[in-house]
Amino acid sequence: MEFNILFYVGLLLCFGIIGALVIRKVKLPAVTGYLIAGLLIGPHLSGIIPESAVESLSFLSSVALGFIAFSIGAEFKMSYFKRVGLTPIVIAILEALCAVFFVIIALLLAGFDAPFSIMLGAIAAATAPAATIMVIKQYKAKGPVTETLLSVVAIDDAVALIGFALATAVAQSITTGGQGNIIASLVDPILEIVMSLGLGAILGMLFIVPFRVVKGRSNRLTYTIAFVLLGVGLAATLGISELLLCMAFGAVFTNFYNKSEEIMQIADEFTPPLLMIFFVLSGAELNLAIIPQIGLVGIIYVVVRVIGKVAGAAAGAKIMKASDPVVRWLGPALIPQAGVAIGLSLAAERIVPGTGSTIRAVVLCATLIYELVGPAITKWSLTKAGEIKTQG
Repeated sequence: MEFNILFYVGLLLCFGIIGALVIRKVKLPAVTGYLIAGLLIGPHLSGIIPESAVESLSFLSSVALGFIAFSIGAEFKMSYFKRVGLTPIVIAILEALCAVFFVIIALLLAGFDAPFSIMLGAIAAATAPAATIMVIKQYKAKGPVTETLLSVVAIDDAVALIGFALATAVAQSITTGGQGNIIASLVDPILEIVMSLGLGAILGMLFIVPFRVVKGRSNRLTYTIAFVLLGVGLAATLGISELLLCMAFGAVFTNFYNKSEEIMQIADEFTPPLLMIFFVLSGAELNLAIIPQIGLVGIIYVVVRVIGKVAGAAAGAKIMKASDPVVRWLGPALIPQAGVAIGLSLAAERIVPGTGSTIRAVVLCATLIYELVGPAITKWSLTKAGEIKTQG
């Protein structure tokens, strides 16, 4: 028997709270408790939450990602970039490229063919901002590593999209005997990025205008929710990146409205239950049964991607003469991987149909591993960097 969808929303929240309380006993981040709770009650284990309910509630994940991206964008203050310069951009590019090239080279050395290795390697660039943001908020992390991390995970999304487009063109060129047009293949993702950022900037400017007349916390919260929903809905309708659009929205807002911090505090009062639902749902989508399917290729991807992220972040930080904590502890905090990578794996299935299902299985399994261990490693990294002062 299936219940009304609101019953399942209540279950997600209840089990999310229980998961957070239990996981706190072993001093792990709450997001890990949410994911494990979702895994346990999801359709692939106990079936308490049926697959139909998970699918019906998927729109809440998009809304949560919209708010996460909006809050990341709000950290993109011009004063910050004037202080740090190109450091986050260089680090984001190098950590993404190192992950890509390390995975590609390892797969080629293991005997896998070039198109397959290139497509799977390209997906290694993607990093998931959601779990990172939750850890930072829970422990109130603050310092140069945290600042740089927020910027890098935001920029990483754009880098991953461009890198995947280039890899797609190269893989298709090899498959078709050199008939692919690499330049033409880059046009669509670049247009997507430009459209996402441009529309997000316009939304940010429009968002500011009525604040002279929109007074009171409840009205301002309602107004903020409305604009984030408009952004997410616009991105879905146009087929562009909701993450990039909402990041640009938040960045323009925070740089052109001098009371933006007050609005972000109001928004933060609304988002905790939404984010809890997002992570419990994410856990419910994880399927332990896929782990035996990945074999050698999965082990290479999971391990070598981490090595590439850590090495690339350290190299970028050293080149830009960042502080020693950034050089040492930024890389491990970039391990989580989720939504963007899964989306790219779907595209890879169409590009290399013969082995596309293997790519998807590997990425799904890696997502399961990275999402479960990533938050704990992010917490550990920020603690080692001295930016988490209290344990909880």
